[in-house]
Amino acid sequence: MLTNYMNQLNKFSFFALFFFLLNSQIVFGQEKTDNLTIPISKKWFESFSIRGYQQVRYNRLFETNDKLRCEQCDRSWGADGGFFIRRMRVILFGQINKRVYFYIQPDFASSASTTSLHFGQLRDAYFDIGLDDKNEFRFRIGQSKIAYGFENMQSSQNRLALDRNDALNSAVSNERDLGVFFYYAPSEVRKLFSELVSSGLKGSGDYGVFGFGLYNGQTANKPELNNEPHAFTRIAYPFKIGNQIIEPALQAYSGKFVVAKDQLTTGVKTNADLNYLDQRAAASFVLYPKPFGIMAEYNVGRGPEFNKETDSIELRDLHGGYVTFSYYQKIGNQLLIPFSRVQYYQGGKKHEKDARSYDVKELEIGTEWQPNKNFELVVMYTFSNRRFEDFALQNNRQIGQLMRIQAQLNF
Repeated sequence: MLTNYMNQLNKFSFFALFFFLLNSQIVFGQEKTDNLTIPISKKWFESFSIRGYQQVRYNRLFETNDKLRCEQCDRSWGADGGFFIRRMRVILFGQINKRVYFYIQPDFASSASTTSLHFGQLRDAYFDIGLDDKNEFRFRIGQSKIAYGFENMQSSQNRLALDRNDALNSAVSNERDLGVFFYYAPSEVRKLFSELVSSGLKGSGDYGVFGFGLYNGQTANKPELNNEPHAFTRIAYPFKIGNQIIEPALQAYSGKFVVAKDQLTTGVKTNADLNYLDQRAAASFVLYPKPFGIMAEYNVGRGPEFNKETDSIELRDLHGGYVTFSYYQKIGNQLLIPFSRVQYYQGGKKHEKDARSYDVKELEIGTEWQPNKNFELVVMYTFSNRRFEDFALQNNRQIGQLMRIQAQLNF
């Protein structure tokens, strides 16, 4: 009798559960009761994404001068350079809360020196805190790119030329530093910033239409060496004219840079405290390739630079910029982007040995080919005229040509 009673109870429970589910309309991912929707909590691994890319280069084809180098650009330039992993990055990112976004990017192809390669090093490690429901106003805290120069902010995964231009990239080595930043952009502009990257139009990402912030000023992964942070500000606004998209911008920063002692040659003269004024301002103009594109930037400023006439590091003027022309062409499911860039820079590079003095004139002609979204091949021919001098290497001007090739995997 007890067994019969339990069987009847189980049948009743089954039908009761069936009618409850039918009435409450439970669907995967949410429970709906009348007009109330209750989200089911995401699992921890559903709160972020993983992506990355790898770049492998060879720079020695048709090389006419193996003394022509560019420490800032690519350490496999010149004598003894061979196949070279330029970048190997894995990126973790995600909107883990309605107002909290995080981004972590290590690089496993960092070069500790010209003889020690492929070390893991932190590039980005920051989180964004939204101040409103649309995250139009937000603070960024951590190590991130400094919003100075369109090409500096542009990811190496998206950029056409294999290396960033000397003129603006000499402002911030590795384009990053540690600090606190504020950005503002209307939601429709934030959406456009995202589309300019995802559509393959070589956007720079979302650094707001207005931004300012404070950062250490010694560049990424370097300790602060004084108690005076750098400050920057930037204004930019992309807008549409018919089918075209244009993005002008103005940006500037100011601070004091400390020339590190391990970057000084014995005998070079310096300021007593090694502190040098470090100030710049730049203008940017981008016409996105639809199909013809132009990207142009120019900056002026003052900073530390080696002077061979006095064997000393002095505060000196600097100036320079570049212009890149491109053409966006789809051939079936493939993408071909021929491009050309001319650049000029005269000034110091504060993060190199003795704040090395530079005079750069360079022409690059190349093509990026994307047979699919996961693979890119860039072939580029460079005509270069570079003077780069420090205390140990004086009267050094190198002129030459070379073909450069890069294969890139996107995942």
